[in-house]
Amino acid sequence: MYSAFELAKKYFRYFTKASNGKGHGVHSPFVFDFIIHVLNDKKKYDCYSKIESVREQLLSNNHTIEVEDFGAGSAVIPFKNRVIKDIAASSLKKKKYSQLLFRIAKYYRSKTIVELGTSFGITTSYLASANPDSKVVTFEGAGNIAKIAAQNFKDLDLANIELIEGNFEKSLSLINEKIEKADLLFIDGNHRKDPTLEYFNFFLTKSTNNSIFIFDDIHWSREMEDAWKLIQQHDSVTLTIDLFFIGLVFFSKDFKARQNFTIRF
Repeated sequence: MYSAFELAKKYFRYFTKASNGKGHGVHSPFVFDFIIHVLNDKKKYDCYSKIESVREQLLSNNHTIEVEDFGAGSAVIPFKNRVIKDIAASSLKKKKYSQLLFRIAKYYRSKTIVELGTSFGITTSYLASANPDSKVVTFEGAGNIAKIAAQNFKDLDLANIELIEGNFEKSLSLINEKIEKADLLFIDGNHRKDPTLEYFNFFLTKSTNNSIFIFDDIHWSREMEDAWKLIQQHDSVTLTIDLFFIGLVFFSKDFKARQNFTIRF
């Protein structure tokens, strides 16, 4: 993991070199459309305030739970007592990006959505709220965190979510029983190179011409940057968008040549 100083330097470099996020000078019609109708959609959707209310409750919750960590830190501290508000502060995707995930799912009408890394279910709730007739299958390794997420889904009256609890490596074997394809995949789980590439290759078998894969924290560490570069270079990938904190991957054969965009957001 990069230090805060290293990450700040990287972000500054990204911010100064990225396209301005307004669509100027972007020659891809698809990316221009994405910028105008998805990235810069300022509408306040009804679900925003409801889900953010749940986020605020989590950020003020002083209860302690025992967490089993299957991610990058699991080899050091497999079990640890943690305060809910501290977990929420460090693990929940910021509102800006959570709401972008909602808009992506809504605009591209994603029907089958898979998420690796439920956490307390904030991004899951946004993804499930985008299309009421969609199906969201989400995976969470830590049992006590999964229980809180399930209660949040119930409180938000979201019935189109299937939450699968357990180590990704074991629970992913269930995916063939759950879905035939993944219209939208959000990977926010194990922040290491090899597992990230394994998840990417695993879900390639579920991708279609219109699938969108989204990877979290692509500049979080050298490992994640290496994984992101390899994904960008994969033969099946035709377009990528780097928003610094997340990376979007597209597979449409309608694009004449592979293009990689870095856009300010």
